[in-house]
Amino acid sequence: MSASGGGKAIIAAFLANMGIAIAKFIGYLISGSASMLAESVHSVADSGNQLLLLLGGRKAKRAADREHPFGYGRERYVYAFVVSIVLFSVGGLFSIYEGVDKLQHPHELNMPWLPVVILLVAIGLETFSLRTAVRESNLVRQPGQSWVSFVRHSKAPELPVVLLEDIGALIGLVLALFGVSLTWITGNSVFDALGTLAIGVLLIAIAIVLGLETKSLLVGEGATEKEHDAIVAAIEGAENAPKIIHMKTLYVGPDEMLVAAKLGFPGDKQLADVASDIDLVESRVRAAVPTARVLYFEPDIYRPNREFPPTDAIVIKSAD
Repeated sequence: MSASGGGKAIIAAFLANMGIAIAKFIGYLISGSASMLAESVHSVADSGNQLLLLLGGRKAKRAADREHPFGYGRERYVYAFVVSIVLFSVGGLFSIYEGVDKLQHPHELNMPWLPVVILLVAIGLETFSLRTAVRESNLVRQPGQSWVSFVRHSKAPELPVVLLEDIGALIGLVLALFGVSLTWITGNSVFDALGTLAIGVLLIAIAIVLGLETKSLLVGEGATEKEHDAIVAAIEGAENAPKIIHMKTLYVGPDEMLVAAKLGFPGDKQLADVASDIDLVESRVRAAVPTARVLYFEPDIYRPNREFPPTDAIVIKSAD
């Protein structure tokens, strides 16, 4: 998996979640806590999430072929979408079901101190996993970029998924801890059931956020504003450089962007010189934006007052 895929963060999250899931399930079997069962399912779902993200990263490495000429980079988007919708929603809906069931059929906890101890240990492990995800994210996060912006605009889906997973897991653990502790103190199992319901609502909320973000990537996102400006500068910034008539960009994978542009040249310029200029433009664009790997530049005659038909309605930068 590429650096942007956050392989270390995914593996750290998987190991933490597997250990936590086993401990939580043992705690549930002994205590009968609904919050512990909800958290067990949550951790199992998270572990499945990490396996799917790793599988998506592996499949995305396949070489381009005739059927998929731009490669399989978008496999990572597909698997991230599955993670965000199916597994999170399954965990969330199961938690809500368990919470409602325990409200209707309450029962006392056995050995309530045990789930409290397990939850405290789990909070420590999840904190370690979140710390790893934050460290990995900082390697690709732009200086000064907020965490909300990073999650919303990152082209690599794995790190935002793991970040929100870990944050959701920590919040869920705190909710479960409150539910179990209040049930232990008051003897009223309603608090345990309410904690379970809160965990379910939390998971579904995270599923919606991640689903919306990964859907946008699946539909197809172009260059960021910073990348767009860098591409324009690389094309037009040199002396006697061509003018951009119109340009479109598209991420065909988390680490690979397609740039297609019609470039305006003087009408009296020789074909060999035009070809040489395009080669230089390609070199400058790739140097300015390393993810711009697939470049298609169409030469045309530069006419400042030229008008375009409706098919060219999306004009990034006009030549005049």
